[in-house]
Amino acid sequence: MNITIHNLGRRFNQEWIFRKIDYTFSSNQKYAVLGPNGSGKSTLIKTLTGQLTPSEGTIEFSLAGGVMPVEEVFHHVSIAAPYIELIEEFTLNELLDFHFKFKKYLNGFDKDAIISILRMEKSRNKELKYFSSGMKQRVKLVLACCSDTELLFLDEPTSNMDVEGETWYLDLLNTTISQNRTLIIGSNQEKEYEFCDSFVSILDYK
Repeated sequence: MNITIHNLGRRFNQEWIFRKIDYTFSSNQKYAVLGPNGSGKSTLIKTLTGQLTPSEGTIEFSLAGGVMPVEEVFHHVSIAAPYIELIEEFTLNELLDFHFKFKKYLNGFDKDAIISILRMEKSRNKELKYFSSGMKQRVKLVLACCSDTELLFLDEPTSNMDVEGETWYLDLLNTTISQNRTLIIGSNQEKEYEFCDSFVSILDYK
């Protein structure tokens, strides 16, 4: 799936976070949106995923050469980010069952495979409110990466993770990033995005 943005801008009150972005995110490519903390990376990702409305400009999604109605886009998007909340009253089993009522499993995966990837076999019946912050981040990442979607957004993917978790994240991407997905990562840590094909600096659009 392609995302084409034209003259895109977003402001809060009178302050522009970014302006005049003309860019195309192309199918099967890996992108990193770069910039220091507070520069607007997350705001751009929220705008691209429909969580925020642009203050100016347009966003067009196209698949197989045809423009997709905006109300259909959410079927094709998965996202992991620190600001995405989990339902903490659910057990891990319950959360996976709930999530995959709305998204299809990525080809070759099922609930048992995902729990194995998480290395949480002993925690499958534990409520998420008892998970550590690092465990919750792994769950967010696996929900996004193991959903069968053409667009995958990862915002600050290794937040709350230790060195072992960072290695786990890279292994997860190697396992789940196939050639028919568009990956967009918001980050200021090179280890999270060094494998990407293209880089977009949010500071270029201030």
